[in-house]
Amino acid sequence: MKEVFRRIYGTDPEVVWAAPGRVNLIGEHTDYNDGFALPIAIPRHTLVAARHRQDGRLRLHSAQVDGPVIDLDLARLTPGAVTTWAAYPAGVVWALLEDGQRIGGADLHIDSTVPTGAGLSSSAALECAVAFAYNDLYGLGLSAPALALLAQRAENGFAGVPCGAMDQLASACCNEAAALHLDIRAGAHEQVPFDPQAHGLSLLVVDTRVKHDLGDGAYAALRSGCEEAARRLGLAALRDLTPADLPRVAEDLPAPLVPLARHVVTENGRVAEAVSRLRAGHVAKLGPILTEGHASLRDDFRISCAESDLVVDTALAHGALGARMTGGGFGGSVIVLAEEGWLEAIRIAVTAAFRVAGYQDPHLFPVSPAAGARRIA
Repeated sequence: MKEVFRRIYGTDPEVVWAAPGRVNLIGEHTDYNDGFALPIAIPRHTLVAARHRQDGRLRLHSAQVDGPVIDLDLARLTPGAVTTWAAYPAGVVWALLEDGQRIGGADLHIDSTVPTGAGLSSSAALECAVAFAYNDLYGLGLSAPALALLAQRAENGFAGVPCGAMDQLASACCNEAAALHLDIRAGAHEQVPFDPQAHGLSLLVVDTRVKHDLGDGAYAALRSGCEEAARRLGLAALRDLTPADLPRVAEDLPAPLVPLARHVVTENGRVAEAVSRLRAGHVAKLGPILTEGHASLRDDFRISCAESDLVVDTALAHGALGARMTGGGFGGSVIVLAEEGWLEAIRIAVTAAFRVAGYQDPHLFPVSPAAGARRIA
């Protein structure tokens, strides 16, 4: 990072920060409903090498994107003014300025091992790496949760993606060998022990190679539907529904909104049950919860795809304890929980099933719970 930064900008960076992508174990589309989630950070990172500037310019360079350095004027950072990948780092700087932070410009060089469009929160990793680098450069003293919420503000208000805060909080706040139990409404989080390898288990990510784009409108439509359901029920958010309310929901809501409400209620329940099983050390018993969550996303939210369903069905048929799509949906990745001895059989079976179906080979790799954003130089 230092060598490339020096080649691009002619000087050394002052800091290098890394922020990870994430896998959400359970609790999908619950964050913007004020609910609960249980993500882990993964050992795939976005790195940002940074040096502050005194002239009010923000210069951006990415190792993943061909082209010259992007040069922006901080005084002209407004939503819609920056497009493509640059909107995410520029949005973080905009959010810091909107928050009243006393910051100036910077030179940034970005590199990443988090695959884009795979449902592993590459955008949140980028946003958090930039937020933490800026916090360090300018001595802002902001906490990890505060930086995560500013990163979410950047994605909502500048990049135009109406996501909840789960991705950014995972990238900023996770610990190694733990899952992050989030209560979005309360703004609280708790580290829950989660170390699959210690129990002879592995968590496998299967990137289907079906790229998803949360900014294409489908995600926003789901969020709008959930908010409309809460409004019609007289609730602040769908988090306030309980399983006992579901019969009334079926009577009080238009038919298209009923499955959205049902998913949020049952998914919040799955998060609670997953946390209970992990606290008791019953890691293998997380498997059925994952599979139930996938069925809900597939049938109630209708955001799975043929490739994701094929991964889940094939993995379960070849020894997996549980599997589900992870992320916003419409493609991306599937996570598979299995005993270590079954991984190779699952890998072979999933790859063969994709070839038979005429799909591009998936990308499979194991992950373990990693730490959140950290300074590396």
